[in-house]
Amino acid sequence: MSADSRRSFCTQLGITALLGGVPARAARAAPLASASEPLPGEEPVRSIVPGSPYPTFSRAVRYGKLVFVAGVVGQKPGTRDLVAPEFEPQCRQTLDNLKASVEAAGSRLDLVLKCTVYIAAASDFATFNKLYVEYFPKDPPARSSIVVKELVVPGALLEVDCVTVMP
Repeated sequence: MSADSRRSFCTQLGITALLGGVPARAARAAPLASASEPLPGEEPVRSIVPGSPYPTFSRAVRYGKLVFVAGVVGQKPGTRDLVAPEFEPQCRQTLDNLKASVEAAGSRLDLVLKCTVYIAAASDFATFNKLYVEYFPKDPPARSSIVVKELVVPGALLEVDCVTVMP
């Protein structure tokens, strides 16, 4: 018996036991775990999401069903150039870039659990909140916001990272 078929059999057996002997298909149970999901006691699989504009960090890292998305700024996709020196266009591009990274990892914004926001000026926070609710209109994720003196990318006024889950 292969590892995949053994995993499928054991998962099915466990679901059947939890349902009191009713086969999972008959009970319309949730789909079985994929081969990449660990069984109890196994270590989750770690995988890198490609597409980082820099060689020093990954765009995102999946670990089991969790996805850790690296911080993004308001750079034009595929470049290292900021979209504009002003906060609002940078903010919109930052949130677009965050969405693109979340989706590249196989998740969605409505599944984001936590965001961390680094903002260069507290006076821009109202503008940030106005745009943020466009991307997270219902049940927004937990969030931490930190005012910083400056960011690593010269001229960047905002950086956002997040943790999400796979659907």
